[in-house]
Amino acid sequence: MKRRSTWLGSLLLGIALLTPSPGVQADANAQAEDKGQETFRVYIQSEKSDFIQQAKNKYGSRWNLGDHSFSTSVNQSQFEALQNNKNLSVQKVSKVKVNILGGSNQTVTPEDQTPWGIEAMYEDPAIKATSGGENIRVAVLDTGVKTNHQDLKNRSEQCKDFTGLLLPLKDGSCYDLNGHGTHVSGSVLADGGDSGTGVYGVAPEAKLWAYKVLGDTGTGFSDDIAAAIRHAADEGKRLGVNTIISMSLGSEGKDELIAEAISYANKNGTLVVAAAGNSGPDENTIGYPGGHPDAVGVAALENTFENGSYRIADFSSRGNPATDGDYVIGERDVEVSAPGKDILSTWKDGTYNTISGTSMATPHVSGLAAKIWAENPSLSNADVRKELQNRAKAKDILGGLHAAQGDDIASGFGFPTVK
Repeated sequence: MKRRSTWLGSLLLGIALLTPSPGVQADANAQAEDKGQETFRVYIQSEKSDFIQQAKNKYGSRWNLGDHSFSTSVNQSQFEALQNNKNLSVQKVSKVKVNILGGSNQTVTPEDQTPWGIEAMYEDPAIKATSGGENIRVAVLDTGVKTNHQDLKNRSEQCKDFTGLLLPLKDGSCYDLNGHGTHVSGSVLADGGDSGTGVYGVAPEAKLWAYKVLGDTGTGFSDDIAAAIRHAADEGKRLGVNTIISMSLGSEGKDELIAEAISYANKNGTLVVAAAGNSGPDENTIGYPGGHPDAVGVAALENTFENGSYRIADFSSRGNPATDGDYVIGERDVEVSAPGKDILSTWKDGTYNTISGTSMATPHVSGLAAKIWAENPSLSNADVRKELQNRAKAKDILGGLHAAQGDDIASGFGFPTVK
């Protein structure tokens, strides 16, 4: 198995291609609605730029996603016309959702400022506060973030909404009415707040880029997510900062737009970390983008010891058994594991909540990557990923279904920690 990188563009081109065209898009939608037909999202491709430009002029453009691809909204008649155009390829944009399980335990004041996941990451049950992540940017692509939460307000640097109808990209807006994005952000970089009474994430000195790509129900469109991935990579290049993308979202099947965006980010020096999914414990249940070879796929651990190690949660998706034991990351492979069951973190209304999922495991790894990169800023994204793998190998996971010595489909290489 070998990693594949399918798309690469220059920095300046990437920035230009992510410029939405809300006015043109609105005109196209209005024309569709005038015909009394419901519109839906599609992406259009062609190897010839002239045909792409003609299609943009006719249908409008929501996101320009590379040299030869863009997304827009059309009605059924327009979709059928596009399907009959031999010079273009058209597909409906797929939907993506957050990886979260039912059940929660909300509280105004955290019972523990360093929840069990943080203690496990630091291998210190008595730890009172965390540190690290200075000068690293972590782009959390999720339901938004309550950036004025006392534990996050000093960490927030960018706040952007990629889900708008008429204006796809809105700077300064990333509200979170769901809670999921606020929760995962806290596990990455919560700093305890000015009063020191809040919770701590793995890397409380990192800076947060809160990118809202999902709606209030926790679902969204893959073109919005792909645009945000590319935008984060371009911003990292533009500002000259080491950048990590943390995605606690997914779908069962591989999405072309997101896959190409991840490869673009990877090629442009950004580290991508993504949830494995909550469809375990059977084989080959890992979702995407966690199953993409250019993303660090993260499984979930629970606070239970079995066979001398933490136990992989039953709900955590498992990888491809055909690649078991080879310590090579390919398609549909779990790479590492981290705390993901009963995780306490920040919440949408300024309080705290305890929830579970590989969504909760992912930000622990993103935070650890930020700590490693801050301590070694000259490393490449590939170097940081290799360090995560090496640390995981040192903490093998032997508990849970399909967990085994070495590289396995449940925990991947193992559990990477701070030490």
